[in-house]
Amino acid sequence: MSRPQDLRTKITLDSGDPEETKEAISLLGFLDGQTTNPTLVSRNPRAEERLERGEKFTQEELTDFYRQIVRKISALIPGDGHLSIEVYADHSTTAEEMLREGREKSSWNPNAHIKYPTTREGLRAAQMSIKEGMRANLTICFTQEQAAAVYAATRGAGKGQVLVSPYVGRRDDHGENGMDLIKNIIAMYKKGDGHVGVLTASVRSVDQVLYSIALGADVVTAHLRTLRKWREKGMPVPDNNYSYDPKGLKAIPYKEIDLTKDWQEYNIAHELTEAGVRRFSEDWNKLIKQTP
Repeated sequence: MSRPQDLRTKITLDSGDPEETKEAISLLGFLDGQTTNPTLVSRNPRAEERLERGEKFTQEELTDFYRQIVRKISALIPGDGHLSIEVYADHSTTAEEMLREGREKSSWNPNAHIKYPTTREGLRAAQMSIKEGMRANLTICFTQEQAAAVYAATRGAGKGQVLVSPYVGRRDDHGENGMDLIKNIIAMYKKGDGHVGVLTASVRSVDQVLYSIALGADVVTAHLRTLRKWREKGMPVPDNNYSYDPKGLKAIPYKEIDLTKDWQEYNIAHELTEAGVRRFSEDWNKLIKQTP
């Protein structure tokens, strides 16, 4: 098998394990890139083994561990392949702190998108990153208005320099059709200049992969088990007439949003974003030795 000829959406692996990268490439015959985050790094088998032995990392050791993961992944994916690397952020982390870490992590792979949370400080960090020529991926996005803020905060960026990562599975978990969020953001962005791409994240099924492709998402990221199921189906590529079954989940209505406003004028607060920030920071912190 190889990359389907009519596939325009980038297919990436959501994982912090380079061994899964190898498996995905072998399975599909191609891989357009990989997304990583603190939770995925904490699930790396080497990290889990270390915790099972009752050992933890110093902050320096953990940063180096993440760096080595990225370098191994970088050696496996194409030179122009997508790679997302996430900064540490809890509820007290400032934009300046995120930016400093973003600068360092962008040196691990100059083509990488640095992941910032879609929060006030995360958006400020992304805005500064773009001005410095870095790439950014605004993650744990849950609303169309948050995506509008991403667009406004990064205005002036080049095409492909910015991504937004709406989390569809977690909206599903709350009884709402997360794929409506992807559809609505893509429709909204068509009114803009195209400088922000849409990355479908928190994918739970092959159907969500297929609908992302049909909608024209720039990137879709999925765990290895979902990519394996897509492969088992023959790696189909649907057209824009594909019909997605939301299985009774409540629709998320489209909103008419003005993309020309200052980003700070949008309401970006959302409980799931707050929960996501908390979860990522906790998963990272559980790997670190506590100093007396």
